[in-house]
Amino acid sequence: MTRDWTALPSANSLWEATAEPARAFPVLSGEHQADVVIIGAGYTGLSAAHHIARSGLAPVVLEANSPGWGASGRNGGVITAKFRLSFREIDAVHGRAMARRMYEIAHESTDMVEELVSEFGITSANLTRTGQVKAAHNETTLKAAVDEADWMTREMGSAEVRILSKGAVRDETGSDVFVGGVLNPGSGGIHPLNYLRGLADGVARRGVPIFQQSPVIKLRRDKDGIVAETPQGAVRAKQAIIATNSYSDLTDATAHMQRTLIPFRSALIATEKLPRNLAGMLMPTGRTYTETKRMMRWFRMVDDHVIFGGRGAFGKQDSQAAFDALRKAMVGIFPDLADVPLAYKWSGLVAMTLDSVPHIGRIDDRTLVSMGYNGAGVAMSSLMGRYLAAFVRGEAPDVGLLDVSRMKAIPFYPLREPAVRMVAGWYQFLDAIGQ
Repeated sequence: MTRDWTALPSANSLWEATAEPARAFPVLSGEHQADVVIIGAGYTGLSAAHHIARSGLAPVVLEANSPGWGASGRNGGVITAKFRLSFREIDAVHGRAMARRMYEIAHESTDMVEELVSEFGITSANLTRTGQVKAAHNETTLKAAVDEADWMTREMGSAEVRILSKGAVRDETGSDVFVGGVLNPGSGGIHPLNYLRGLADGVARRGVPIFQQSPVIKLRRDKDGIVAETPQGAVRAKQAIIATNSYSDLTDATAHMQRTLIPFRSALIATEKLPRNLAGMLMPTGRTYTETKRMMRWFRMVDDHVIFGGRGAFGKQDSQAAFDALRKAMVGIFPDLADVPLAYKWSGLVAMTLDSVPHIGRIDDRTLVSMGYNGAGVAMSSLMGRYLAAFVRGEAPDVGLLDVSRMKAIPFYPLREPAVRMVAGWYQFLDAIGQ
């Protein structure tokens, strides 16, 4: 069965309101040949198409909606060199060599975003590398953040990490609610939809066919390779890449991948443009910010709009309760925003995995996959395109813990939504009592 993807709501986001016009791509019609058929025109799929084409092979990209319709156009535009699993945790479980390799991959991912922006001249992406501040809401979480930063400096050689006092975080954010924090200068921000559209335009200009409104409803093997069928056509290829992430259940062709993911809805709000005097007081450095609560909130200033996001929206549709909770949390941090109207609110799905890291590689001799970015996908998905191209060429790149052989199916999969609600509710309770 194919989901009615056209019935799903589009994001009413700041990104849509300020994006460059979208290039029009055709609908697939008839039969086409390719070396690689790529399912999904998000960051993963487009980066893979670019790197595969640069290898001298011929990719074709198929998108069920339009490029950027999924997570690539709905995220917060935060660029970070990290995984949900910390490097210290990786070191404790898997050893120092693995921790260092994962550290290298994480930093390679942020550099890849900068490389792609430069490669295709995507100035409208407004990429910054000014850093991210983790702002602590109490002394316990501050100590944990400082301990982690000290470990990173000592064991990973991450000399750029800086400890911030309460006053320094107040100057950074314009808020008095934090007791201190940690600055990671290597992180940054981007206009995620302009970045995506710039990638799509650049890849298409270099001769890669991209088809929109062309959902793959069947993916089947034949004697020569693999065939991706859409309602009006088909692509015959030697190999296929599934790059659908949390939206893998749009059709039955990729729905089996969804059983390895826990989709978690992330909601975002953005204010009207602030008066210049107020805009100058809040987040004047242009960095991105996260807090240390379990139900993490994050925030940034973009063109005098405050963007505020976080986990906690449930179900398959936007949730007014989640938007209301975000606004309450935002005003709690920035009381001066109490009377500022919201201009935009939107949400999208984050793909969580059991082991808190993405996975990439071959699931059989003709099919590759990359997904499960755990809320840090802008940079990592951009990098995974390079590694997918290496796998397509028959290479065996060292992807550390990201190797697809480590990917596990979600146990008791039908119970995933109530389980997520239960865990999130417990986290919300602990945050509320200051634990």
